Amino acid sequence: MRFASSGSATIVAAGILMGLSALTSAPALAQDGPAGITTPTKFAPYDPKAAACSPPTGLSRVLGFAQDNEREFMQGVDFGLSKAAADRGLEYRRATANNDAAKMVEQVQLFRASKVGAVVAAPVDPASLSYSLQQIMWDGGYVSTIVPPPATLLLNAPQYETGKVLTDAAIAYINDHLGGKANVVLLTQDQIEFLAPRFKAMRDGLSKLPGVTIVADVTPDPVNKEGGFATMSTILQAHPDVDVVLGADTVVLGALAALEAAGKAKPEQFLGGIDGEPEAVAAIKKGDGPYKASISLSSPVFGYAIGQFAADWLDGKSVPQAMDILPSALTSANITQYETDLKDPGAVFADAARRDAYLKMYGNICYDTRDQYVNFPWSSEM
Repeated sequence: MRFASSGSATIVAAGILMGLSALTSAPALAQDGPAGITTPTKFAPYDPKAAACSPPTGLSRVLGFAQDNEREFMQGVDFGLSKAAADRGLEYRRATANNDAAKMVEQVQLFRASKVGAVVAAPVDPASLSYSLQQIMWDGGYVSTIVPPPATLLLNAPQYETGKVLTDAAIAYINDHLGGKANVVLLTQDQIEFLAPRFKAMRDGLSKLPGVTIVADVTPDPVNKEGGFATMSTILQAHPDVDVVLGADTVVLGALAALEAAGKAKPEQFLGGIDGEPEAVAAIKKGDGPYKASISLSSPVFGYAIGQFAADWLDGKSVPQAMDILPSALTSANITQYETDLKDPGAVFADAARRDAYLKMYGNICYDTRDQYVNFPWSSEM
C-alpha cells in the first residue's frame, strides 16, 4: 500500500531504522539548557487525566516532520502525522533528508527558526541531530523521536519481544507443518545495538527445538532488499534446502526473490519479517506462498498518536514521555483488519481497545516540566 499524499507543505531545506534504522545516541553534551533525564529510568504508566499546565508561548501551531528517507515505513509515519495535524487544526510540514545527516540538521534548524511548535524526527544520525532537538525543547517546543533520544516523547519498540513474536510464529509452524525439523536462515542486524535483542530472541527460541539447524546467521550488506537477495543467493550455494527465513521484511523480501530466482521457493516454507512492509503484506495475502507472517509496528497508527500528543502539548496538556509500539504478528487471518486500521489511524486512536493493541504509554510531561525530557536510550525492556 502506498500511503496517500498528505497534501501538506513539503520543505526542501538546504536542499525511523531500517523499519527503524541505525538509531543510537548518547545524551547530548551541550548545556545551554537542562540536560533532561540522562539516567536510565522506568516510567510509571501514562496518566491521561494528569493536570494540565501552561501552553508554550511564542511558537506556531505547526507540526514538522524531519524524515530520514522515503521508505514505506516512514511514509506511514508521514501519513499518520498529517492526518492528526488535519484533525487538530495544525499546519503540517515535512522535510525529507534522503539519508543526509547534515541536511537533516539544517532542516531542523529551519523548523526552529520558523518557530515550529512541534517537531517529530526520525534521525539519520542521532548524535549530530541531538543538540538541535534540545534547542527546540529549551524553546518550549514538543519533540518526538523514533527511537533515539533526546525527546519530549520518545517512541521505541520492545525489541526482544518483537523478535520473540516472530520466532513464536515460526516455531508453531515448524512444529505443526514441518514435523519439528527445519533449516533456518537468520538475516540479522546485530551491528545495530538497539536491534540486536530481536535476533537474540530468535536464537533463544529456536535453540529449544532439537530438530532445527541454523544454517546461516548473517547480516546482509546493505540491509535492504538487494542485500537480502545477494546474501540469500550466496547461502543457497552452500545450503540449497532452506525451510525458514527470518529477519526484517526488506531483507526477507530479497531472500524470497533469491529463492524464486533459484527455483527454490516452496509453499511449505516459512518466511517471516518485521515491520509490516506493504510488499510483505501483499505476499502474505496471496495465501499460497512462502511468506507467512510479518510483525507489524504500525507506523500510521503511532504517527497519528504522536501527532495528537503534539497538539495536546501546544494546548498546554500533559503528554507521555515514552511510548511502546507493540508488535503483533500479521497473518492471512487478521490482515484485513490491519489494513483497515492503516487507512484510518484516527479511528484506532479514538477506540481505546484498538489503540491499546498497538501502543503503550509511559510517564507524563508538559511545558512546565519540560526539563524532564528523555535524554537516554529508553526501552520498556531495560
